[in-house]
Amino acid sequence: MLENKNHSKTPIKNLGEFALIDHITKGFTIENESSRYGIGDDAAVLDHGKDPTLISTDLLIEGIHFDLSYMPLKHLGYKAVVVNISDIYAMNSIPKQITVSVAISNRFTLEAIEELYKGINLACKNYKIDLVGGDTSSSVTGLIISISVLGSAPKKKIVKRNGAKENDLLVVSGDLGGAYTGLQILEREKAVFKVNPNTQPDLSKYTYCIERQLKPEARKDVIELLDELEIIPTSMIDISDGLSSEILHLSKASEVGFHLFEEKIPIDPEVSMTSEEFKLNSTTSALNGGEDYELLFTINQKDFEKIKNHPFLSVIGHASDLKGGCKLITGLGHQIELSAQGWQSFT
Repeated sequence: MLENKNHSKTPIKNLGEFALIDHITKGFTIENESSRYGIGDDAAVLDHGKDPTLISTDLLIEGIHFDLSYMPLKHLGYKAVVVNISDIYAMNSIPKQITVSVAISNRFTLEAIEELYKGINLACKNYKIDLVGGDTSSSVTGLIISISVLGSAPKKKIVKRNGAKENDLLVVSGDLGGAYTGLQILEREKAVFKVNPNTQPDLSKYTYCIERQLKPEARKDVIELLDELEIIPTSMIDISDGLSSEILHLSKASEVGFHLFEEKIPIDPEVSMTSEEFKLNSTTSALNGGEDYELLFTINQKDFEKIKNHPFLSVIGHASDLKGGCKLITGLGHQIELSAQGWQSFT
């Protein structure tokens, strides 16, 4: 019998998600040659066949990751797939198959679960992904969704987090902060509805932000663009936990610092307007909001001309010496230390 002689009790929230992962996996070693790259990136890399296989998994729990009072089930099914396949795109690779497991409480009808799977099916069609398996179970806590995704890419094209070098350019796709501001709108309207259920909100001026929260898209188009431009990023990650957190992940893995220029961060006008309405700094929404599922990556400076002035891509900074840390450079030239203030799973 295994005996646990350690009687001290440490709350998980004291560590946070990433420190917890580091702690509980530190004793594990790779035993199989086919396991090329394990824990520590957006996806694991396995050697099976001509091209390596990438695999990632995510868990979505009602009340933690989504609120069904404003999240339609069809949108939830779609978003659940996008959240997962974004991890494969974040390694410059193409998702091919998914498995979907769900745990369902008895308050859900067959018709409700059909709606969920309509969203999953739509995402599979849009991204040309096959649903190849899964599992179902009962739940006493609501709806739980677990999706695993498999993808592939030629070995030379797979990009990890650890390849950035000093003076590499820091690039982001799309714009940031929309999902977070969309969440603020939905939470406000939920609170208003609780007070007055007869209220009919006019959300027409928030269309973009709400769509970014309820129906995000993974950046398959950016991976295709990089391939067309013959650019292989030196490091890459997707923005699920906020720009600050993701920059710090790249910094830790690549052992470089970063200079991020505030005025270069791409922010949609609707996001700026909505942030102001909620008395938020739009830069704060972009840095700490998360769930944008844009791609953040570094490229060699020689590739700058290929992406210069491209509407999908913005150069927002550069890699620097690790000793200098990760800094936000404001419009006035002030340097502010970046900190991970985005999504924290256990707080």
